[in-house]
Formats: sequence, structure tokens, C-alpha cells
Amino acid sequence: MKVYVDQDLCIACGACIDLCPAVFDWNDEGLSHVIVDEVPEDSEDCAREAIESCPSEAIKEV
Repeated sequence: MKVYVDQDLCIACGACIDLCPAVFDWNDEGLSHVIVDEVPEDSEDCAREAIESCPSEAIKEV
């Protein structure tokens, strides 16, 4: 599974980082970004929860 954060849509609420810190973190601009090339199998559930919880729908699965 691969995911990305659309930087134009991210509002920096931090929900994805709280839900799935193994996949998401803050970037230098203060927005969320993906820190792994491929979501580890044991983090797929929290990554999906982050996608569903994103208030601006900035996180997409590719």
C-alpha cells in the first residue's frame, strides 16, 4: 500500500500523525507528509484510518 498527502489540501491538523506516526510526520513547511515509500503491513490499518479521518481529504492511497 502506498499513500501520499496532497500538500495543497493539507491543513496541518495532525490527525494522521497522531493516528499513524510510523507513516506520517511533519515536514519543514509544517504540513503532514509520508515518511515511508511503502506503508508497512502492520501500519496499513492506521494508514487507512488516517485517510478516513483527514478533514480536508488530503491523504490518498495510490
